[in-house]
Amino acid sequence: HVQLVESGGGSAQAGGSLRLSCAASGYTYDSICWAWYRQVPGKERERVAILEHYGKTTYADSVKGRFTISKDNANPPTSYLQMNTLKPEDTATYYCAAGPLGPMGCGFGYWSQGTQVTVS
Repeated sequence: HVQLVESGGGSAQAGGSLRLSCAASGYTYDSICWAWYRQVPGKERERVAILEHYGKTTYADSVKGRFTISKDNANPPTSYLQMNTLKPEDTATYYCAAGPLGPMGCGFGYWSQGTQVTVS
C-alpha cells in the first residue's frame, strides 16, 4: 500500500522561500517518477514540475528559474520542491504525485493529500 505523505506547506512573504517534501511510504517499484501540481479553487490543476526516473526535469513556465524539484532515493523515496522568490500568485494547494516509469512513460498513480501554500 503506497502512501504519499506531504509536508512543508505554510505561509511566506513575497520574495521568500518554502520547501515541500513528499515521502512515498510502501513504494516498492524499481523506478519512480515524481511530479508536483497545484490548484486554486475554481481553476484547473496546474502541473508545476516533473522529475522523471532518469533525472529529466520539466517545469511550468510560471515557476521556471524559481522552483526546483529533486529527489532522494533513500527509503522511503522522497521528493522535494524548493520554492524561491515566491509570488502571491503561487498561493495554492500543492500536491505531489508519484509512480513507476512504464513503456508509455511516467504514470502518476499515487497522490498526496495536498498542502496549502499562501504567499502574501
